[in-house]
Amino acid sequence: MLSRWIFNRSDASGFGNIAVVAFLAVQALDGVLTYVGLATLGSHMEGNPVVASLMLAFGTGPGLTGAKVVAGALGIALHLTGVHRLVAVLTAIYLGAAIVPWTALLLMAG
Repeated sequence: MLSRWIFNRSDASGFGNIAVVAFLAVQALDGVLTYVGLATLGSHMEGNPVVASLMLAFGTGPGLTGAKVVAGALGIALHLTGVHRLVAVLTAIYLGAAIVPWTALLLMAG
């Protein structure tokens, strides 16, 4: 039932546009907070093993940028296929799992 609600496709809408713009904004903010957090607290603070591997292989900036560009592109693809609720749910997950923790860590470190 929940999956049917989340994956329900719809045509372009104001909600879908807001959801994808919010998703992209959260991705950008996560990238900035992650970069600042890693510079401040050390590279061992990255909790996503895929992003950590990309940063190890290509460097912090390029690896993190690549991960955020791919995430943004996938969010846009979801938007274009009309699964706007999923984009909104992913935005909320990023807020709770990335933005809030990084913000809290940086405030405690500062």
